[in-house]
Amino acid sequence: MDDELTVSIEKLSRDLRNSAASMTPTEARLLVDAYYTMQKLRIMNSNRATAMAKGGEPHEVISWLSNQSLLLEKQVAAALDKFRQSQPINDWLKTVHGIGPVLAAGLISHIDIHQAPTVGHIWSYAGLNPTAVWAAGQKRPWNSALKTLCWKIGESFKKFSNNEKCVYGRVYRERKEYEIKRNINGDHAELCAKEMTTRKVMTENQKTYYAQGQLPPGRIDLRAARYAVKQFLSDMHAVWYEMEFGRPAPKPYPIVILGHAHERDLHQPWERQS
Repeated sequence: MDDELTVSIEKLSRDLRNSAASMTPTEARLLVDAYYTMQKLRIMNSNRATAMAKGGEPHEVISWLSNQSLLLEKQVAAALDKFRQSQPINDWLKTVHGIGPVLAAGLISHIDIHQAPTVGHIWSYAGLNPTAVWAAGQKRPWNSALKTLCWKIGESFKKFSNNEKCVYGRVYRERKEYEIKRNINGDHAELCAKEMTTRKVMTENQKTYYAQGQLPPGRIDLRAARYAVKQFLSDMHAVWYEMEFGRPAPKPYPIVILGHAHERDLHQPWERQS
């Protein structure tokens, strides 16, 4: 049975490699979702096998299932790698430390640059607009899959934040230092007071911080990661827009109206020397 499944997976791999480059965005999105679902199940089964082994229970079948899941994961990742390599924006994405084939494929498959005249459209679609409210009975104002993907991107930047090659990991680290200083200075006191009256679920630890007029450490970390992701998406949009339309992208709202953000001198790896 093991050999038969391996042959089947290898055949699937060859078929996917031949067609992955021409996948539609819908197919790629489904494959990205499948990848993360398989990854979650594989990790769960691996943990179960480890626990069973420690308890002296038979675990060979569970271990086998975990290993086969890993093999299939790699084949799906290879297919997504083919897909993202076929897209022009990938030339820039592959220079971003912390953005691997699956994350790149997810971004490319979810975002239509023709539907995003400004990066604000991407921020809103990804659930990164702090003013957006999902009212009862209304359609969700963001794409949940893209929002989850952006959270994963933030986690990746955090993971590599001490690597000098990870530009957005440094953005995260610097922003966190800034957020911590603001928190200590009591800049979030008004927000904390509001949270104390409107937040329905709160741990005792969180309540302690909010009562002091400070955001809990976890929320500070989340704000810093979200900031890094929004900066990354802003840079990606600027590159992608100019590639597609041959002119600079409109400046983000924070720069034009609020003056809160800074512009970046973006490297453009898609420009080839003749």
